[in-house]
Amino acid sequence: VDMHSFQASATDIAKITSCDVLIYVGGISDVWITDALKNKNNPDMQVVNLMEDLKEYVKAEEYVEGMQSEHEEHEAHEEEGEEWDEHIWLSVKNAAVSCEFIKNALCAANPEDSSLYEEGYKQYIKELKSLDDEYENVVSTAARKTLLFADRFPFRYLMDDYGINYYAAFPGCSSETNASFQTVTFLAEKLDEEKLPAVLVLENSENGFSGELAQTIISNSSSKDCKILKLNSMQAVSSKELNDNITYISIMRDNMNVFKEALN
Repeated sequence: VDMHSFQASATDIAKITSCDVLIYVGGISDVWITDALKNKNNPDMQVVNLMEDLKEYVKAEEYVEGMQSEHEEHEAHEEEGEEWDEHIWLSVKNAAVSCEFIKNALCAANPEDSSLYEEGYKQYIKELKSLDDEYENVVSTAARKTLLFADRFPFRYLMDDYGINYYAAFPGCSSETNASFQTVTFLAEKLDEEKLPAVLVLENSENGFSGELAQTIISNSSSKDCKILKLNSMQAVSSKELNDNITYISIMRDNMNVFKEALN
């Protein structure tokens, strides 16, 4: 289930209140966990709130030119206070920092196996650093530095990591599904202006409203042969994907290959 629509069951709550180690993102989609933790019955529980631990790296949700309801939503958020962008995992650099917090929690919960966690941490950090270097190379050698999303946009951290510009139909946590004529026109004009070879959508979106929006944007542009490519935001993982041994690194490497195509 998508993280934005997840509803915790009584069984989920029971597991959370009695577990040894709890790791959660800590964004707006996880506010229910705060209440669950008030009733925890394991005083030695190790709790990792990633957004709290990553506070110096956490950014406010961004509203860029052309986004649907940009002005209304942006003004509303200014009145309510900034809404932090919870999609922190969509940054290989953030993932590397997060791993240290997770490793420390595991060591504290199970000290006798600390050496095992330390070794696993060191190996995984090497893999993340290698992937980060690959991203840097793909972007630094690309023909362009702009991407266009006909969908929600949860990739701010990834764009900022490598200096990529973007345009998008909706902000990251938007519940909007219908783009206005102004949004479609703006994105179609940007598609032509930037001479982009692809329009991006999120996983499981290419046949839904985002796929239709992408087609509409392309049909309103001069770029009739433009491709629709899919980036995986990891906001849900299917049983089939788990059975196929999908991993964070495999998904982020697939995303990098999409970058390679969309930026050239």
